[in-house]
Amino acid sequence: MGTLALHPSLLCWVHSLNPVTMQKIIPHLWFDTQAEEAANFYISLFNDSKITDVAHYPDAGKEITGKDAGSVMTVAFEISGYSIIALNGGPHFNINPSISFMVNCESKEEVDRLWGGLSNGGTALMPLDAYPFSERYGWIQDRFGMSWQISYSPAASQKIIPALMFVGDNCGKAEEAISLYTSIVDDAKVGTLVKYPAGVEYGKEGTIMFADFILSSQSFAAMDSAGPHQFNFNEGVSLLVNCENQEEIDRYWSALSAYPESEQCGWLKDRYGLSWQISPKGMDYFFKSNDREAVNRAMAAMLSMKKIDIAAMEAAARGA
Repeated sequence: MGTLALHPSLLCWVHSLNPVTMQKIIPHLWFDTQAEEAANFYISLFNDSKITDVAHYPDAGKEITGKDAGSVMTVAFEISGYSIIALNGGPHFNINPSISFMVNCESKEEVDRLWGGLSNGGTALMPLDAYPFSERYGWIQDRFGMSWQISYSPAASQKIIPALMFVGDNCGKAEEAISLYTSIVDDAKVGTLVKYPAGVEYGKEGTIMFADFILSSQSFAAMDSAGPHQFNFNEGVSLLVNCENQEEIDRYWSALSAYPESEQCGWLKDRYGLSWQISPKGMDYFFKSNDREAVNRAMAAMLSMKKIDIAAMEAAARGA
């Protein structure tokens, strides 16, 4: 996957300007130029939502990113208190339904309101209706490509839950992936595992029909699907992990990275093709200095990295 190497400074600056957050793992959405528009659209629909940080492209790297200095690069926002980051990364990747957001609503009226807003210009993947698992549920892909599973689930403990769908060659590997992720991340555990019985359309018997699990005290969901899907995991949606120190970065990197050609400035792909960003928390320290030469040195050091080396970046910023 050589595309990442075409724009490393873009990827590195994504790391450098992440706002400090209590959320360990942050979904990261890749847009062409619509990051700000999409973030504002989402916060207009969800309660307890806001923009938390807007970062702009620097002077460095325009020949690689193609982005003008000062244009919006990333928009960090919260919907219902859940942190997400949107990136204006160009046309390289498209968001698809391999990763969706489950939204647990407290009332059927809330389901209908969110469905009405998200379906404006969107496409229904499963119609809004009553199902055996929910009295009011629908799966919608919005006009920006992001998909949402809106459900009446008043007893749910987490409002927004990323859901991973294992399709194609990955179908049947959801349980294995859950075991891997929960073995790597602290404060993790496997929750419910519901498997397909025989005779379910697009459901391979014995694979995961629905599962939930915890990573760093955050809820995630997963499922296998044997349907004729024309998509799979890509960089359109990645998971950014805020690491406490170099030891933690090294541990995640060693456990997750499966495709050396995809490694670039803290980005990696695991054995299922899922993209992760392994980043030191508070990395914006290097890039908010008034010493522009120090900033440029830190940036130059980062551009040469695959896995982030905090000490090397600190030395470069000092001019060592």
